[in-house]
Amino acid sequence: MNVRDRIVVVTGGLSGLGAATVKLMSSLGASIAVFDLQLPTGSSDSQKHRYFKVDVSNTEQVATAVKAVAAWSKETSKPIAAVVCCAGFLGPAKILSKNNSPLALETFKKVVDISLTGTVDIIRQILPYMSTQPADENGSRGVIITVSSAAAFDGQEGQVSYSAAKGAIASMTLPLARDLSRWGIRAVCIAPGMFDTGMVEGMPEKARESLKKTLEFPARAGRPEEFAGMVKSVVENVMLNGTVIRLDGAARMPSRL
Repeated sequence: MNVRDRIVVVTGGLSGLGAATVKLMSSLGASIAVFDLQLPTGSSDSQKHRYFKVDVSNTEQVATAVKAVAAWSKETSKPIAAVVCCAGFLGPAKILSKNNSPLALETFKKVVDISLTGTVDIIRQILPYMSTQPADENGSRGVIITVSSAAAFDGQEGQVSYSAAKGAIASMTLPLARDLSRWGIRAVCIAPGMFDTGMVEGMPEKARESLKKTLEFPARAGRPEEFAGMVKSVVENVMLNGTVIRLDGAARMPSRL
């Protein structure tokens, strides 16, 4: 699918993987709807970009933003080409701490609410608009791109919550694609490994250096623009559907850092 003169929705679009996706999709002629916790500072192209202050774990905020995007789509006659769900929350904590305290249920819920439930809520609320928009020459009405993680497969100590959320995102990809096939809407999941983003930069230096030792080739963290390049490939290649793409340079995470 060509994104030119179409709308691409990106959650977590002001930083990291989301920001790189916004930049690349915009360069390809897409109009971008950015969902994030904050609104950008400074000027922006209001014709090409719309920004929405959205906590994806708040279903009312999601509903308001989705309705605004749908209205924008109708007003401009630009269909929604893709939804890229980059918003997430790490929340590292062991299930049982060294002092024998169990994982706080609030911590688990926060990770799942943002990373998993928020993703599902965005998808379910925007699909009724995508399913009724005109199809392109291939019968396509767009693609849902979710973001899992290497933690879904190689979860480390302290990642019970995050691995649970990201594992669920990966495992729902095929049934999501099957549910949506009758409308010509695809579903693809990208599972990145270590990337140069704020989430990784927030890790202790020792942990980041230890993590780099697990890398194969290329022996470096991924760059956000490389993630965005994969998003572009997914959007453009109609045969990519119902699958999880590991974007990790063959790295496999150790049990601990």
